[in-house]
Amino acid sequence: MNIAVLGSGGREHALCWALSQSPSCEKLYALPGNGGTAAVAENVVGMDICDSEALVGFARDHDIDMVVIGPEAPLVAGVADTLREAGFLVFGPDAQGARLEGSKTFSKHFMEKVGIPTAAYGTFENAEEAKAYAREVGAPIVVKADGLAAGKGVIVAEELDDALEAIDSCFEGAFGAAGSRVVVEECLTGPECSLLAFVTGGKAFCMATAQDHKRALDGDLGPNTGGMGVYSPVPIVTEEEHAAMVEVMEKAAAATAELFDHDYRGVLYGGFMLTPQGPKVLEFNARFGDPETQVILPRLKTDLVEVMSAVAQGKPHDIHLQWRDEWAACVVLASEGYPGSYEKGKVILGVDDAQALEGVIVFHAGTAKNQDEELVTSGGRVLNVVALGETFAEARERAYEAVERINFEGKQYRADIGAKAAAGREAWE
Repeated sequence: MNIAVLGSGGREHALCWALSQSPSCEKLYALPGNGGTAAVAENVVGMDICDSEALVGFARDHDIDMVVIGPEAPLVAGVADTLREAGFLVFGPDAQGARLEGSKTFSKHFMEKVGIPTAAYGTFENAEEAKAYAREVGAPIVVKADGLAAGKGVIVAEELDDALEAIDSCFEGAFGAAGSRVVVEECLTGPECSLLAFVTGGKAFCMATAQDHKRALDGDLGPNTGGMGVYSPVPIVTEEEHAAMVEVMEKAAAATAELFDHDYRGVLYGGFMLTPQGPKVLEFNARFGDPETQVILPRLKTDLVEVMSAVAQGKPHDIHLQWRDEWAACVVLASEGYPGSYEKGKVILGVDDAQALEGVIVFHAGTAKNQDEELVTSGGRVLNVVALGETFAEARERAYEAVERINFEGKQYRADIGAKAAAGREAWE
């Protein structure tokens, strides 16, 4: 198959890496890709991945058999709809299915209708009503921009004044159009855990559990980010909690077949909080997580092209997932200042040395080549350093050993990825 992967981050590098290993993958394109995807795919720069008609033209000109959509923006923009109408296989839901991520209000209503446990909430289109609700509920409380905000539109406010300020910030345009409607919800307590599933034909095929670290600084301090590190599987999850999460994902997948106009074909991401009352859904996403993908795909034994092709064709009976026994840990190396402003163009050294370690893979997130063909930083999250190990401790130790071999000016990372899980469930109490 000739395959095109849309996107430029660490998730897309991981997707290209996994797809390229399949004997069914003849030609692989990354649109636009990054400094790492170029090693396994042909980067195609200069194309707007939300421009459906341009993508149809590219797919026709390059005899593309399947398009894999990485980020959320093209999904919400309806790129999958147009490509399918033009006759191409697409891995990724249509615009209606993508509203599960594109609108937190839509997602909350979906959960209510289906009977999926989630936080109590209110949704508002003006600041004063949102503030009144926040005062009524009290802190701690969570404020969310309703639309897409690149993973940064969620504010967990420990104090009421912070919540009121966050509400004003949303309506004053801090997150653009995404903040024109705001969801205010109760603050759930407990460890977070992600469970992703391949979905097609109303069936959910769950992947391995993963746990992301959203805060920028050690000790879960600092502002929210797109993710600073992750590991898989999650050792603190009990059998009962895992079964409950799987049940939620299966219920959600079945509901897409009942409630949506077209078959949901892609990934459904369930973000859970493991509360004392059981797992509750914080959010649904309509695509692979980033950086969860970077630890999940290296543990997948099944041919990813075969899985994605079955999903894209609506053939759930052809999907049979197998997983490796190894643990996986990922540490994100970021530019100094992330998630705020940061400089680009810093020369990166040591990636090959890091990958020389057994079980280590370095996925590129925000990298490019300069005029001298040197690898340089080009984004906030720069590299995802992934390590496999026979134990959780071994995977973590290898990841940090690899991190020490990579250098660029302003290198920033968390030194405590997985530390709480290693300490046990009591670390969250």
